[in-house]
Amino acid sequence: MTDSLAGGPLLPQERRVVTEIPGPGSLERLDRKKAHVADGVGTMLPVFVVAAGGGVIVDVDGNSLIDLGSGIAVASVGNAAPAVVRNVQAQVAAFTHTCFMITPYDGYVDVCAQLGELTPGDHAKKSALFNSGAEAVENAVKIARVATGRDAVAVFDHAYHGRTNLTMAMTAKNMPYKQGFGPFAGEVYRAPMSYPFRDGLSGGEAAARAIDVLDKQVGAANLACVVIEPIQGEGGFVVPAPGFLAAIAAWCTANGVVFIADEIQSGFCRTGDWFASDFEGVVPDLVTTAKGMAGGLPLAGVTGRADLMDSVHVGGLGGTYGGNPVACAAAMGAIEEMRTHDLAGRAREIGTLMAARLKTLAADHPVIGDIRGRGAMMAIELCAPGTTDPDPVRTAAISAYCHQHGVVTLTCGTWGNVFRFLPPLSISDELLNEGFDVVAEAFAATA
Repeated sequence: MTDSLAGGPLLPQERRVVTEIPGPGSLERLDRKKAHVADGVGTMLPVFVVAAGGGVIVDVDGNSLIDLGSGIAVASVGNAAPAVVRNVQAQVAAFTHTCFMITPYDGYVDVCAQLGELTPGDHAKKSALFNSGAEAVENAVKIARVATGRDAVAVFDHAYHGRTNLTMAMTAKNMPYKQGFGPFAGEVYRAPMSYPFRDGLSGGEAAARAIDVLDKQVGAANLACVVIEPIQGEGGFVVPAPGFLAAIAAWCTANGVVFIADEIQSGFCRTGDWFASDFEGVVPDLVTTAKGMAGGLPLAGVTGRADLMDSVHVGGLGGTYGGNPVACAAAMGAIEEMRTHDLAGRAREIGTLMAARLKTLAADHPVIGDIRGRGAMMAIELCAPGTTDPDPVRTAAISAYCHQHGVVTLTCGTWGNVFRFLPPLSISDELLNEGFDVVAEAFAATA
């Protein structure tokens, strides 16, 4: 499987460090970046990429890095999966754009049909396509407001939903996402998230606490929607206690509130199911998707109950590039790869391997306070041993060591003390184990 998803021409699936990282070629290009790219666009690992696929990223200096980040869960099928490349090449040769709102094409409808089939629930569904996760979230809120005639939006502590004005208001973390960019959209309210490592509550207890806050702050009769990541992303891969999601969803149903699952990072096989909501059998009213759905091309969607989706007047949803035909072709290729290679099953295998490696690591390094996640969406939270006091300094040092030794690692979390592991589902066990060998070396070297 991994060879067939390595892209073409096939890249050697190996870690290879031939220069310091970043090397001279990347450093030269960084000078150009500084001259021409706004400083606000940051770069975590400043190596300039010339090829990627399978489980590796190759830079201009010939270094081959093991990828444990997938471009933040985007390259789940690999960076150049054959079906994605084939579909994109064919579509580019046919036409690159007409604007679906002007003259439609099959690719858009094909993707919507797949979303209706794959997202949780067997009810009648419809979809609308956009360009980014933030656009999808914003349009889901628009739909919920029209459908309910209400204004208020509920979100949760540690949430991340995007960088537009509304989604910044919905995002919990100030720096770097919100600092200096206000004032933000109104009628957004925040409830406490279920965070087992920090609150010790059962799912039912945590849900009761959140519902109590919403009842007091907003009132269910004023809420258009509750928006939640079934497993939080940027906020630290927080996995709510069992029963939390189902209890919130049931409360929404009982009170006519639209339950929106933000599956932008957790969707499309990442957690070992097609969608993270599937794990507990939770069926959202609306689901937002992006990231892994199109094999690296920008595409996002809102999928949900047909009656909700149809509540918006004609012309109320859309955008010039939404559902671009090339991105739709890529999505159909990515879904084909996920089905053909059972990448949900592969995510479970990757999760088993990562969990075992992380448990071994935690036994030797008490700075690891928590191991959590599902499938190929795993995380460790670093704290002062025996406490829940975050240790972002050690986290940054370990990540820097991994980068210098040819492994792409990502950090996250409200306090910057969480490692998130998002390897491509096309990575081999051998490469994954080697990547975690380097992670183990990094913990030892910074102890």
